[in-house]
Amino acid sequence: MKLRLEDNTLRLRLSQEEVKEFGHAGQLHTVVPLGPAPTDTLTYTLERTADASLELRLAYTPGRITVQVPSVLSDEWTTTETISLRGSYPVAGNQVLHILVEKDLGCKH
Repeated sequence: MKLRLEDNTLRLRLSQEEVKEFGHAGQLHTVVPLGPAPTDTLTYTLERTADASLELRLAYTPGRITVQVPSVLSDEWTTTETISLRGSYPVAGNQVLHILVEKDLGCKH
């Protein structure tokens, strides 16, 4: 799973295998080491939730980003030809973070 941050956009791209794994397990995560200590990491996670809403959500704590996908959206996305999920999430300073979760169709690994 690839993470891309640009301006006020957060994008996760998943290979076909990762989409299948997410559909089955309901969660994917990647840990990126950022320093010499074992705790110097960034973990980003895609997580299916039982939330009845139809909105992508974001949970952030230092060192951890979690994109939460309601089960209705998750199930549709993983079992159809739908390429992307899009959402917006309010953040500090009356700004909005745009969230994209996409199938990486060109991914060969």
